[in-house]
Amino acid sequence: MVNYRKGGSNVDKKKGITMPDTFVIVFFVVALMALLTYIIPAGQFETKETTFMQGGEEQTKTVLVPDSFSYVKGEDGEPATQGVSLFEEGGGAGFLNYIFEGLVSGDKWGSAVGVVAFILIIGGAFGIIMKTRAIEDSILKMIDHTKGREALIIPLMFLLFSLGGAVFGMGEEAIAFAMILVPVVIALGYDAITAIMITYVATQIGFATSWMNPFGVAIAQGVAGIPVLSGAPFRIGMWAFFTLVGIVYTWVYASRIRKNPQRSLSYDSDAYFRDDFKHTDIKSNFGTGHILILLTILAGVAWIVWGVVERAYYIPEIATQFFTIGLVAGIIGIIFKMNNMTVNGIADGFKEGAKDLLPAALIVGMAKGIVIILGGDNPAEASVLNTILHAAGGIVDDVPAALSAWIMYVFQSVFNFFVVSGSGQAALTMPLMSPLADLAGVTRQVAVLAFQLGDGFTNMIVPTSAALMGTLGVARLDWGKWFKFQIKFQALLFTFASIVIVIAVLIGFK
Repeated sequence: MVNYRKGGSNVDKKKGITMPDTFVIVFFVVALMALLTYIIPAGQFETKETTFMQGGEEQTKTVLVPDSFSYVKGEDGEPATQGVSLFEEGGGAGFLNYIFEGLVSGDKWGSAVGVVAFILIIGGAFGIIMKTRAIEDSILKMIDHTKGREALIIPLMFLLFSLGGAVFGMGEEAIAFAMILVPVVIALGYDAITAIMITYVATQIGFATSWMNPFGVAIAQGVAGIPVLSGAPFRIGMWAFFTLVGIVYTWVYASRIRKNPQRSLSYDSDAYFRDDFKHTDIKSNFGTGHILILLTILAGVAWIVWGVVERAYYIPEIATQFFTIGLVAGIIGIIFKMNNMTVNGIADGFKEGAKDLLPAALIVGMAKGIVIILGGDNPAEASVLNTILHAAGGIVDDVPAALSAWIMYVFQSVFNFFVVSGSGQAALTMPLMSPLADLAGVTRQVAVLAFQLGDGFTNMIVPTSAALMGTLGVARLDWGKWFKFQIKFQALLFTFASIVIVIAVLIGFK
């Protein structure tokens, strides 16, 4: 039997290079952004309210006015930089304030404070479930009964999660599902990277190619002034194609890892999960309590899907739903004396689960600090981000239509590093890109296409994505290792997306 080592290592065995910790990477990115505030002058836009119809209801969004950009002027009347200070008092955003300011930014509906609370609560809920050992025993039972058919989990899960991303904008929800599927996938002989591909990455392929996602394409179309949810046939075909690409890529990768697990970049960190099964008899106990807990999880997932689709549930509601699932599982564990479960055991499980995900919660706040250091993402307030957005607007002038559309796609991909929120990026960029598309001879439908592909695909790799960092956290995988794996897949997606953009221009996609 292989002698697995507990915990992970950041050492690349092939080259002997020490990979920097995710916290270190984010720190230096923040430092780079702070430097930019001394080089790039800050600017701002005027804003206005725009309305559009979605689902038979009138929606309102605050957007920028394209021709209203102005620099912040210094005493000499010239554009001035607003270099960030080393430290700010009174709740300001200095360089050394970025962790705290990042953690408390936003509200309960989004990044960072909402996602941080979400991660800690679902961590606690699954800590209770894991305390009963229902998941481990169920996995072992499943392995015993699915020998020879394990590979089917990859296309099935990838398809379902991609559909979730396309239909209702699934993203942060993948964090919770990854907590279930990471140990399952590793127990089947694959790795944590495979689990992330079939959960979070699949949702983002669906998100990027969606024909009806209410948080992305619908808002972008409304802001661009074109019929909401129009162009569905083209997008449905695009979704099917990219989902197939993702399934094939993941299946080929997973097959190679199963033949030689030590090839995996997550091999060392996966030991955390492998050790749970290494000394356990494959014929482990599986009884009524296990069945009831699995049914509780299944019913809870159905409740969540119903809530998201029918009632527009989001982070606050979903966090409470997972807490309920964990609480019911704990009570079942006590009744059936699973793993000697007690009332105090429920509390211990919750604390241990939340503690395990604390690093993931912290990194979400730290990553949010990157945008705060640049001045925030409010178009009406002076920031370096607004200046970058304004500068990008002039790039598409006097170039062929296909090239203009491709440049829009590249810009949206880069801009997503700073504003990961799909609805937020749509509100910031589409008021500027829509009239530019008109001038460049590109349909506004293509401009929306460039937005959704650029926004969705790069969500899989940018460290500013709260959902990505949360998923990596539950999988115990450093972002540096994930980047090393994901960059090849990103290159493939970028190539195909560029081709799709050009085709859309050539056929006059409207």
